[in-house]
Amino acid sequence: MFPSLEHSTFPQLLHPYLLSVSCLFSDSSGVRITAAQMETLVNDLRRSFQAGKTMPYEWRVAQLEGILRLMKEREKEIMEALWSDLAKPRTEAYLHEISLSKAGCKFALKELKNWMKPEKVSSLIATFSSTAQIVPEPLGVVLVISAWNYPFALIIDPLIGAVAAGNAVVLKPSEVAPSTSAFFAKFLPQYVDTSCIQVVEGAVTETTALLEQKWDKIFYTGSGRVGRIVMAAAAKHLTPVTLELGGKCPVVFDSDVNLKVAVKRMAIGKWGCNNGQACIAPDYIITTKSFAPKLVDALKETLKEFYGEDPLESADLSRIVSSNHFRRLTDFLDEESIPEKIVHGGERDEKHLNIAPTVLLDVPHDSLIMKDEIFGPLLPIITVENLEDCFELINSRPKPLAAYLFSKNKRLEEEFVQKVFAGGILINDVAFHVANPHLPFGGVGESGTGAYHGKFSFDTFSHKKAVLSRGYATEMRIRARYPPYTHHKQIILRRVIDGSLIALFLGLFGLHRD
Repeated sequence: MFPSLEHSTFPQLLHPYLLSVSCLFSDSSGVRITAAQMETLVNDLRRSFQAGKTMPYEWRVAQLEGILRLMKEREKEIMEALWSDLAKPRTEAYLHEISLSKAGCKFALKELKNWMKPEKVSSLIATFSSTAQIVPEPLGVVLVISAWNYPFALIIDPLIGAVAAGNAVVLKPSEVAPSTSAFFAKFLPQYVDTSCIQVVEGAVTETTALLEQKWDKIFYTGSGRVGRIVMAAAAKHLTPVTLELGGKCPVVFDSDVNLKVAVKRMAIGKWGCNNGQACIAPDYIITTKSFAPKLVDALKETLKEFYGEDPLESADLSRIVSSNHFRRLTDFLDEESIPEKIVHGGERDEKHLNIAPTVLLDVPHDSLIMKDEIFGPLLPIITVENLEDCFELINSRPKPLAAYLFSKNKRLEEEFVQKVFAGGILINDVAFHVANPHLPFGGVGESGTGAYHGKFSFDTFSHKKAVLSRGYATEMRIRARYPPYTHHKQIILRRVIDGSLIALFLGLFGLHRD
């Protein structure tokens, strides 16, 4: 996923600790405060947490109910903010951001009591008599840094997990989506406990200042480049991190599919997900040389059906988020030898930051469009002689956040799941797996670390504390664990450790020889 920070800020970010921290930024009520006061804000949250304010079930439920009310009562303002930032179609905004976030919040409210319960686990003979359990506890004060492409959901989803787990939270919305950032600063404090939950707005310098604070967890959604900076800053305090990044998500097309249905599902997962500006959007297609012409024709037909003869005029496509990202994408298209590979689309409107859905066939493997994550409406098709060649091609690149296969061949499906290393895999659809709260959503390798959604969000913001409790009733009987150590005591201990009930009986009743 591309960063919540503008593309041009990367050189500055490479030296985060050289940046001034005497800047100004907004707190959640819109008041301008200094970076020094930000440290006070974090300390105030820590005091609230240490006072136990976030621990009770009732507090957690109240915050989740407040978040749910925010989504119900402020739906119009959310959609207006998303339109202002990305020209995101209302249906897409509701389906991908509001409805999924609502579902996640309702799921947490339904399951929270069970999630908070200690989990009883078995004890060993060696620890007789004892009981053992795993107790989930909040981490403390956590920082959530969000991205611009789903600027509402990518704040709300981690927030749900953080408060469900009982943490105090600082939220940093993306400055590249300023309307949504302002929405959170204005409205969220009306629905949650601001002594434990705060919104901080700002850009690179403010984010750097935030990273200099001590946190109990940092949850970052964005690019791998900035993810490395976040991890480096976290290492200073040994702070654990969850990084939700991205990568080049492949789609493998077999020739045995229901082509019309498969292409529609793939197309809505590419261009219907923020016009390709999504971490789980297909980044390139792999198919056979013989099947490619049919696939290209089906894509052309589907794109015309979805977005008309002039997709630049379509109200159903999001625009490119900024001029920087527009230029980044056009650089892909303008690279030498790439224009001749365009088989559909390619139109652009720099004034309105629109790029038409664009399909390319057999681009060079060493081209920019195949090296970098595209994060936009461009989709290259790579052809191979045999579909089994896809495994070597996919695994020669960093592990993606998601990998997709369209096929009716069960043997190929099993091979794909076994051989392709990715954050998640979906068969015969695209992006749909994120809607299942029982599945973890997260990357692997360069596509991220950690996972969330559903209980996985709760676990991400929790520490699993081991608790073993023993009584005193057997203490007078078991002498083998204490010095002086004799040969017979050693025999008893070894057998108890190996799980021998007879040895335990002998130890309990003192029937061994000292």
